[in-house]
Amino acid sequence: MLRAIDKLEPFQKAISKAHLASAGVSIDSLDHKPLIAIANSWNEICPGHEPLKQLAEEVKKGILEAGGEPIEFNTVAMCDGIAQGHSGMRYCLPHREIITDSIEAMVVGEGVFDGVVYMGSCDKIVPGMLNAAARIDLPSVIVTAGPCYAQIKPNESKELRQQFLRGEITERQLIEGTLKYYTGPGICPFLGTANTMGALCESLGMMLPGGSLIPSSTSMRRFNARESGRAVMKMVEMQIRPSQIMTREALKNTITLLSAIGGSLNALIHLPALAAELGISLDWDDFSKITTTTPVLCSIVPNGNRTVVDLHCAGGIPAVMKELESVMNKDVLTVTGETLGQILERTPQGDREVIKSMDEPVSRADGIQVLYGNLAPQGALVKTSAVPTEVRRFKGTARVFEGEDECYAAFRAKEIKEGDAVIVRYEGPKGGPGMKELHRITEIIKCIPNTAVITDGRFSGASGGLSIGYLCPEAADGGPIALVRDGDRITVDLYKDYLHLEVSDEELEARRREWKAVTRPREKGLLGRYARLVNTARSGAALNRE
Repeated sequence: MLRAIDKLEPFQKAISKAHLASAGVSIDSLDHKPLIAIANSWNEICPGHEPLKQLAEEVKKGILEAGGEPIEFNTVAMCDGIAQGHSGMRYCLPHREIITDSIEAMVVGEGVFDGVVYMGSCDKIVPGMLNAAARIDLPSVIVTAGPCYAQIKPNESKELRQQFLRGEITERQLIEGTLKYYTGPGICPFLGTANTMGALCESLGMMLPGGSLIPSSTSMRRFNARESGRAVMKMVEMQIRPSQIMTREALKNTITLLSAIGGSLNALIHLPALAAELGISLDWDDFSKITTTTPVLCSIVPNGNRTVVDLHCAGGIPAVMKELESVMNKDVLTVTGETLGQILERTPQGDREVIKSMDEPVSRADGIQVLYGNLAPQGALVKTSAVPTEVRRFKGTARVFEGEDECYAAFRAKEIKEGDAVIVRYEGPKGGPGMKELHRITEIIKCIPNTAVITDGRFSGASGGLSIGYLCPEAADGGPIALVRDGDRITVDLYKDYLHLEVSDEELEARRREWKAVTRPREKGLLGRYARLVNTARSGAALNRE
């Protein structure tokens, strides 16, 4: 094969080799081996990323064994858990674009690489890396650190947080108790965005089968990383590229898996953004066609009281896809060089206690819903599988807050009451700017019965309860959520995909004429640029390409 470095003009090829050799790459390797970039988001801040330094060494072994030369570089990776509940959360979604752009700059800018292994673990990092793989289109494999083990059940971890909010335990007790749930480095053990996006890498065909949920800090996780290094070399040899793997059919398979596991709502912004990089049109109506017909097969927290490690032990994502075989396209290609059908042929049935059958599912087609109505004419999202049945039909009184901070203040003052429909607005992609997760809001609202959260912001994959978000148009664009007033009546009916503000069209039009957008101090730097360039949540909250 003609390597990328061999395509350079002779003098520049020699100079490039000299620079790489001075960084420690052997001259002999530079003469004949494919050069494989390892785009690693390792850092000491994010628990899901701390193991990636060691795992990169395993990836390198696999590349070397298969005749390649690995060259590692780093990109950024924020921890959403640390950024929750304060203004720092506004940076989490925008930093997805930084990750994609930084990898493009290194790989395309240097112009010497023949393949890439992408190493990331958490909420925006894996999506950012998938976007980079699509944009750059070199043979690529995704590797994550895997979830940590939990010593206590998810409901015990949730109860610890509620006890702290009620003032029943100290900060130290909360920390020490939580460390029995997050027992060490690795991805959080619930089916949040991090584990959802890892799982979706498998259905997209961009990760080795079973690779997403192998627990962190285990020998099997290390073996998987090593095998991923060998896999990318096979892809280089066969010239298999992400554009051949992440097709429209692969995206449909991925939405099917997302629905069946009751995965994170954030996938409905990350997959449209990925589709845009691939030149494929994908919007929420495409999701709705699949989510309304695909049953939920697993009860993994926040949809139940099992962790993703339990799902791994039950057969993992391959076993879930085995159950979905009849409704998936099995001709799609994967990073193994095989089709999905070939992989599923040798995949055994999973543990029926954890992975239910299509005939006897956990529930019928209610994992994720797209809601419409006069409050969200372009759509809103809810993770129905995490909503108690008693509030799937809800009528409440609007309690309006111009942002997350106002809502917190009202909660501390005990001003939010049973029956309130808590409206948190100006937290969308433009209005935030940055589209903060409002996971902490959903946690405190759980203390108050018969309430709902309705927002143009977004949620953590771990959020539960009647949490409706991603409203389009957002308040900053003059969407109907900007016109809601305290005391308005709001109706939600998840059985009819319905979200309605009980205000007449004439009254809404009168309010619109009076409406003035909330003004906040003009953002500088990253957030200012993001607010000017970002598209809607429905479009993936990606930057405008025009």
